[in-house]
Amino acid sequence: QVQLVESGGGLVQAGGSLRLSCQASGGDFSTYNMGWFRQAPGKEREFVSLIRMSGGSTLYDDSVKGRFTISRDNVKNTVYLQMNSLKPEDTAVYYCAAVPFYRRNWPQVRPSEFDSWGQGTQVTVTS
Repeated sequence: QVQLVESGGGLVQAGGSLRLSCQASGGDFSTYNMGWFRQAPGKEREFVSLIRMSGGSTLYDDSVKGRFTISRDNVKNTVYLQMNSLKPEDTAVYYCAAVPFYRRNWPQVRPSEFDSWGQGTQVTVTS
């Protein structure tokens, strides 16, 4: 099972940008579909974005479409989330997650569909 470590969170003003990274180890990264989720205080964990193992297909929640971009580097075993035009409502702990491509049908958008999770990184957007 792959181990995941997120980084890149922080405090930013509305309209600003951040890039999150998720470093994977302990598995064949290129065989995992990778997702980003977020969880705000008092709310359930929600889907943000998904990328296929090859990087050839991506999916976004409507709330971030056009502002966030998911990408991956299968040589560096890393998945990224570029977040632009950030809004206060983007404030949350962001988690990356992994699922082997053969385990579930594309797309995987529910937290229960993912096998491995990182510890999360806090993103705070001030108005």
